[in-house]
Amino acid sequence: MKSGDRYLKWVEWNQEDRVYVGKCPDLITGIHGDDPRQVFGELCEVVDEVIAHLESEGRPLPAARVRPMQEVS
Repeated sequence: MKSGDRYLKWVEWNQEDRVYVGKCPDLITGIHGDDPRQVFGELCEVVDEVIAHLESEGRPLPAARVRPMQEVS
């Protein structure tokens, strides 16, 4: 498993700005674009770059705290 795989990433539509927004709150604030697949791909690349940067500086990776909500009945 890659280090980036432990962080939750998702893409959602932002009606106000009329763009797709990719988010990974544990590491970055987000990126945006017109194609959801492209946004997700770019998001994964940015997450990997952030992790590589932190590791190159000898800084610890933040804990993966954001998790998907489980359906509650």
